Parts: sequence; C-alpha cells; structure tokens
Amino acid sequence: MCGILGSVNIPFDEALLDLIRHRGPDDHGMASVRVNEHVITFGQRRLAIVDLSEAGHQPMTPGGGECCLVFNGEIYNHLDLRRSLPGSVRFWGHSDTETVLQYLMEFGPGSIARFNGIFAFAFLDTRNGRLYLARDRFGVKPLYYAFSGNRLLFASELRPIVRELEPEINPGALGNSLMMRYFPAPLTPYKGVHKVEPGQLITIDLAQDGLCLAKSYFLEKPRSLGRRRDEQSHLVRIYGDLFEKAVSRQLMADVDIGILLSGGIDSALVAAVAQQRSPRKLKAFTVGFADALPAVDETEAARETAAILGLEHYTRDCSYREFMASVKKISGIVEEPLATTSIVPMFFLSELASSHVKVVLSGQGADEPLGGYDKYKGLGILAASRKLKPVSDIVRFTEPFYGHNEKYRRLFSSVLADDLVSSYLTYNSILSFGNTTRLFREEYLNAVRATRNEYCEQLKNRAPGNSRLAETFLYHDLRTSLSDDLLMYTDKITMHFGLECRVPILDNDLIEFLESLHIKYKFNFRDGKIIHKAFAREYLPASIISRRKLGFKSPTEAWFMKKDELIDMIGSCPGIGRFFSVERITDMIRSHSCRNNLEKQLFLLLTISHFLARNWKTERASLAVHP
Repeated sequence: MCGILGSVNIPFDEALLDLIRHRGPDDHGMASVRVNEHVITFGQRRLAIVDLSEAGHQPMTPGGGECCLVFNGEIYNHLDLRRSLPGSVRFWGHSDTETVLQYLMEFGPGSIARFNGIFAFAFLDTRNGRLYLARDRFGVKPLYYAFSGNRLLFASELRPIVRELEPEINPGALGNSLMMRYFPAPLTPYKGVHKVEPGQLITIDLAQDGLCLAKSYFLEKPRSLGRRRDEQSHLVRIYGDLFEKAVSRQLMADVDIGILLSGGIDSALVAAVAQQRSPRKLKAFTVGFADALPAVDETEAARETAAILGLEHYTRDCSYREFMASVKKISGIVEEPLATTSIVPMFFLSELASSHVKVVLSGQGADEPLGGYDKYKGLGILAASRKLKPVSDIVRFTEPFYGHNEKYRRLFSSVLADDLVSSYLTYNSILSFGNTTRLFREEYLNAVRATRNEYCEQLKNRAPGNSRLAETFLYHDLRTSLSDDLLMYTDKITMHFGLECRVPILDNDLIEFLESLHIKYKFNFRDGKIIHKAFAREYLPASIISRRKLGFKSPTEAWFMKKDELIDMIGSCPGIGRFFSVERITDMIRSHSCRNNLEKQLFLLLTISHFLARNWKTERASLAVHP
C-alpha cells in the first residue's frame, strides 16, 4: 500500500513526490528510464504492509531492467499467482508487488483479470515500448492522469497533478457532481485531468513520434445478471464459504490488523469471521457524536457488538463545533467535493485507528450488490411503472404536485425517463437537471448539459447486457457511487494517516457470485441483504442482525438548521460567485427543513465552496489570461 507518481516527459523531483508522503511514510524511491525519445519517471511512497524488508522497495525493477513497476494496493491471491509462474522465475522477497511484476512480465497486461485485490499501478515494459496504467475492478484504489501531446502525468492523488500543471476548474463536471453528489470516473473537478475508471487498462504507446493512448477494460461486461436460482440454504452455504475465504485472504499482512466497527451487521460479520481466524484479539474502532440524538449515533450498538465478539474496543466522539471546524481541512484531504457527510466521522475514525494499527478491515461494499439501502426497495415499483403506460400518464399529470419534493421527484422522473440508464441517473440525482442549472451562471449551462450527456452515453456503453432494472441499478452503483464516493474518500482519509483500509466484501469471487444470483435472494420490498443476513446467523446473535440500519452518517440534517452560519460560510467563499448564483444558493439553504431535507445538497455546496477557495488563485490567473 502506498502512493504512486509518474510521468512521461515531465521531469519532477522529490518535492512533488512528497505531496503524497502521508500515503507512504516508511520508504520512498524514484527512477527514470528512456524509451525512444521519451523519458519515463516513476516515484513511490511506501506504506510497508507485506514484506517490510528492502525487498519490497519501489520502483521495482528485475535484474535485466527491461520492466519497471510502481504499485499501490494488495493482491490477496498473490501466492496462488506465484505458484502458477514457471519454475525458472526467481524471487528476492515475498511481497505481492514482486508477484505482480513477475506475473505481468510473464503473461502481459491481459492477466490483470486474475488479480484478486485492490490496486492501482503503472507498469513500464521497455520490450514493447509501452506503459500501462490500471485500476482494480471496483475502483477501491484511485488513480488520476493528465495527458496532452507527448506529456503524461499520473498520481494516486490530485495534488501533485494540480501543483505541476495548474489545471482550470471544469464547470461541466461541477454540474454533474451537483446531480450525482460525486465526480464519476473519468470526470474530476479539473479540465484535462481524468480518473482511470474501475476495471480499466490504459495503454500508452511510446512510439518515436509521440504518445498514443488507448483505453480498454480487462474484464468483459456481463451479458446478463441475476439469473441463478437454487435452494436458498444451498446458496447460503456457498455465500458463507466465499465470505469466509474473502476475509481470511485479507488478513494477509506482516503488521497488526484492526476493524472499523459500526453498529450494523456488515462490519460486525467481517469482525466475527476475522476474529475467529486471527491468532490475536483484534482491535475495533468506532466514532460517535457527542451532541447528537441516538438515532444517528452508533457508539452504544458498536460497544455491544465488540463485547459479544470479544474485541478490544476504542471509541471517539465528534461534536458539532469539531464537525464544522474540520470540514474545510477534510475536504482538502478528499480533494473532490462530495455530498457525503460521513467524510467527517471517517476522519476522526481513521485518526483513532492509526494510533493503534496500520491496517483495518471495513464492512463497506455490502449494500450495493445486496440491495441494502432503502432506495432499492422502490425499484420493483419503478420497474413495473416503466412498463405500464397508464401509470406513466398518471405520473405526467401529477408532476406539478410532487415536483417540490426531491424524494418523489427522483422516483417519478425515473418512470418517465427514455431509457434504463437515464432512469438510473435520474433516480440517483440529488438535484434535478433543472434545479442544477438554476444554481449556475448562464455562461456555464452548455458545459453542464454537454457533460451530463457525455456521461450518460458513457454509462450506456458500460451497461450490462440483457439484465432487468434492479440488477442494472445495483451493477452501476457498485462501479460508480461506491467507487467514486465512499471508496474514494475512505482511501484518501485513511491514507492521510498512513492507514490501509481493506474491503473483504468486495472480493472478486464473492461479488461474481452475488451478481449471478436472482434478485429475490438479495432484497425485496420489505428487507435487504437477505442471503447476507441468513449467513450472519452462524456468527452473530439476532440482536445484531435485526438492528435498524443507521448508516455511517452525521447528524447534519439538524445541524444545518443553523442557516445563517451556513449561508455565511458558503456565500463568503472566494470564487463561489465565479460559477454560481449566490442568491439562489442562499434560497436553497433557507428552504432546508425536516420535511424538505437538503442536507446532502447543502453539504456538497459547502465542500464545493472549500474546493473553490483552495483553487481561487489559479482561477484568478485563468481569468486574467482569458477574460
């Protein structure tokens, strides 16, 4: 686990690499290689987890020097991959990075699909004059790049790219984020800076006369989803076996491992399986809110879980004042504006855990493939309504009456959408396209519209084959909102403290099995995560399994009732008026209420304001050049 930085024809030094020093405080390295007329530079900051010796140093190059690798992540099946290599291959250490290097040298980039783990890496093969960038299939580890002419710069985080290239802000991407609540790959807040998409392989041909960049995916999209049926007891046994193997694989480490423990079933089940297979008592970490209602504070529930499982439990409270004072700093760590208020408790949770361990397991990743969120319970109604013209006619007639309610707007507008992807985007947009454009200054509306249309077309190309609405929605959520929202901020915040976070539920084999199952084993109108809960009975008491889902969130619905304070924080931000109507933002803040809960929208605007303030110097320079 580490931070990587690299370039083609853009020289950089350790000062730029040190911008991601927090990701790897244990070691660092740099190397440069010339291929044809191009100079490729690799840099790496290491967080030593597997093979703590010098044998794990990066950039990693074999004896002949014909290849070079910088790698961020963990490959949990790397010992199996080693055994499949020819006997002539010799290893100098036991790190998974070395396994990746030797495997890519032997079998090429097409072998990436066999990697079961979380990763982002750059692999230079001088034998064929190509540089490869890749990101794991669910996007657990981030990777950004900027490409223009014969120059390329890539990094685990945005800050080195922004420092070196000073890119302009992308208003179209800002608009898309206001709808989707995050920046879906390949979009970032900057023009000309992109994310490698989950499961994507980017090939850069280092030809004599320039660079040629090609994009592909190392996994084919499924032709269909959710077809498998069987006796539920049989499927539960298969699921349980895969779940246990996933957790066992991810205990691979030469350092201590802990658990990020909420009051819910997902982290509890991961903790229960991990504790049974660990030779030592595991440490668990929970964050709560000092002045919040019990409805959003999971501390007591987590404490009960820790006692039942025999975990060594550590807790930490966050107050309203700490929350508001820390948002600016935390949004800088996350780099991309988000509507997800849980970035704040994740900050305090990671700070707490990092003082005890270097690796933590998380329960993230269960809700998307298993239908755990409340929003999924309405998908059956949505699917049926889209097929029935009389229902659609009723929705059109009643639209003026529900348009002011965001929850109903999302559901009913999805019924009227032209196609499945448009329906998906509408169902998951926290602001309608119309409400988004009303916040922007007029000169940016075409950019917002064009970006939305481009992203819609991209998602259509990535959509699975002959699959029903519910399966399609879950498939996209797993590879968009989970990747570019929850997993993105988890990576940035945990790695800010030199802490590696693993997500056992996103094991390749486990997710492939789940996506093959008929939807009835996952959720229905009343309940979610059906097969998950059935297996959990082998490890957890009913008191944990039946707990009401709170989610990992903050009590901002009530806290944002302090509207004057919020208006001042957002409205006084340097640069906010460059893109938005401050008056209309103020109106939105004023309209927030218990019946019209806009906490996500307001938190997103708050993080956008902090983002614009950080980038205001560059934007002013851009305005001076392009008035």
